[in-house]
Amino acid sequence: MRRGGNVPALRRRCSGSVNVEELFLYYITDRRQLSPQGDEGLRLLLDRISAAANAGIDAIQIRERDLAARELVELGTRAVEIVRHVSTQAVSPTKTKVLVNSRIDAAIACGADGVHLRSDDVSAADARAIFANAGISTALIGVSCHTVQDVLLAEGHGADFAVYGPVFGKAGSEAPPTGLSGLKEVCQKRAAQHPILVLALGEVTLSNAGDCLKAGAHGLAGIRLFQNGNLAETVSQLQTIGEKLNL
Repeated sequence: MRRGGNVPALRRRCSGSVNVEELFLYYITDRRQLSPQGDEGLRLLLDRISAAANAGIDAIQIRERDLAARELVELGTRAVEIVRHVSTQAVSPTKTKVLVNSRIDAAIACGADGVHLRSDDVSAADARAIFANAGISTALIGVSCHTVQDVLLAEGHGADFAVYGPVFGKAGSEAPPTGLSGLKEVCQKRAAQHPILVLALGEVTLSNAGDCLKAGAHGLAGIRLFQNGNLAETVSQLQTIGEKLNL
């Protein structure tokens, strides 16, 4: 049985169809894309996190890799407060989770729901043990993956989901895109029972999101996908794409 208190809810998304209740949307933050000015970028990011929670984004990864540990904890704490405030004010309870990129210590310190691990970080099993030692038994753990082997390893170590890519490429990177064929192969080779969720990453847009879902992805991840434009409209359109596919 896979570990982690959030896993049963995620497993239900791995049923045979993709619809509005099953599509997993994962917002990865980058305040510097919002503004090169530090204070302005932070303000805009916090506004965006609030909008994401209100729009029903499933999870937000705080990925501000340039921040010192204390600054990261402060930002994570504010993000958690915002998401929980939105939850208390919403007509229906929000499902948004907050994860911190790579830093398990920071995730624990700010009260985040979990951590997102890079492919060269500690294993998901080790990360879950660290959370358990801190008295946290329900940590949500995602892992960045670039190959079939990465995904199978993350799955074997009990990660809740894999963010796989870059499917269509990555801005400013020479890493070759995996293409839809690579995404399809990864999704087909997961475990037969309780398979890990696979989220498509890498230049995913409203135009190609449906192709990612047809290839087998259970969700979509991105920075610009959720930081540009009207977030509520983006989420609504992605949910509609999922509903119409009815895979």
